[in-house]
Amino acid sequence: MPRYRLTIEYDGGPFVGWQRQDNGPSVQGAIEEAIFKLCADSVTVTGAGRTDAGVHAMGQVAHFDLGKEFAPEKIRDALNHFLRPAPVAVLEAAIVPAEFHARFSATARHYLYRIVCRRAPLALERGRAWHVVHDLDAEAMHAAAQGLVGQHDFTTFRASECQAKSPVKTLDRLTVRRALDEIDVEASARSFLHRQVRSMVGTLKLVGEGKWRVREVVDALAARDRGRCGPVAPPDGLHLVRVDYPP
Repeated sequence: MPRYRLTIEYDGGPFVGWQRQDNGPSVQGAIEEAIFKLCADSVTVTGAGRTDAGVHAMGQVAHFDLGKEFAPEKIRDALNHFLRPAPVAVLEAAIVPAEFHARFSATARHYLYRIVCRRAPLALERGRAWHVVHDLDAEAMHAAAQGLVGQHDFTTFRASECQAKSPVKTLDRLTVRRALDEIDVEASARSFLHRQVRSMVGTLKLVGEGKWRVREVVDALAARDRGRCGPVAPPDGLHLVRVDYPP
């Protein structure tokens, strides 16, 4: 029974998230339905990250097993055909060893959070970035972000419904960069807590507005108290960029 690996791009706007749920369409469900249309096989597609409603992906990775072997190119093209008109695209498909697991084999996940600072509303980027009508100090945000890098107890930046066994995670990178009116926050780690990235971005925005000092972000982290977190950033600006695996 071959195991297939997919690299997937999607607009999270129309979905309740990656994971199949009863309250609306999911990315996982859309792909599973497309597979069924291809070969009448009911399968479970396992993703590398369970992105929330409204969160986008440029490089989500998933795997599934089929009773019949198809050429990877046929899997890619057929799934893209059956996925229409959903805003989901299979960028790559490959046959992988049976021990490959999209979630547990991953060595790193890379996220991008986009903030656009301008008075005018977003037209082309609506739903794909956080629109902030005033300017933010990206340098101060970056300085504060460095206090979150490393291994910490991230309880402060963990959603109350998070199912992770431990709040301790190692954040490998958290950078804040400006390009004209856009501020990009890039985060890399082996794994993240539920809504950790959005919670960190919402807190860093307070620094960018001058409402918090840099030191207050480190103090909030050390408090290990969800009540010390800033407002959670909306899902619109969050993108799963890439998932890394061993060679």
